[in-house]
Amino acid sequence: MVGFLLWLLLLVFCWPLALLALVLYPVVWLIALPFRLVGITLHAVFAFLGALLMLPARVLRGRPA
Repeated sequence: MVGFLLWLLLLVFCWPLALLALVLYPVVWLIALPFRLVGITLHAVFAFLGALLMLPARVLRGRPA
């Protein structure tokens, strides 16, 4: 809602820039999508490695976590 109100404010003060932002937003989202997927994948890999490294300590502790 706040983003929409900011866009309306931009539309009132500088309508060519607001229309350019409206047209370019899907293009930027499509370009950023692979980077977001790589970030999600790397986060999952590092979480798995962290769990794998902590596994011996969790097993030796003997209590459920």
